[in-house]
Amino acid sequence: MEKNDFVAMLAQEQFGEVLTVEREANGSMDCHTHPFEAKALVLQGELTIRVDGAERVYRPGDVFHLHAHVAHEERYGPDGVTYLVGRK
Repeated sequence: MEKNDFVAMLAQEQFGEVLTVEREANGSMDCHTHPFEAKALVLQGELTIRVDGAERVYRPGDVFHLHAHVAHEERYGPDGVTYLVGRK
């Protein structure tokens, strides 16, 4: 997905807060939750998200969506990751 299309989709779906997030190369976050719903577009790098034992790898152009309070783990690729995220 293209960045402009993604931003338009976020607005249509009423995601009010939009941020650019950068994570370090080969970093990770242990199991955690967020008090908000998040939808994000990977701009650069690679991100692996694990939910309920299932892993999925996201690369540039991929979109991921996490509902509020969903327990998940994150791992960042060898070049880190940069993504644009909407929260609500």
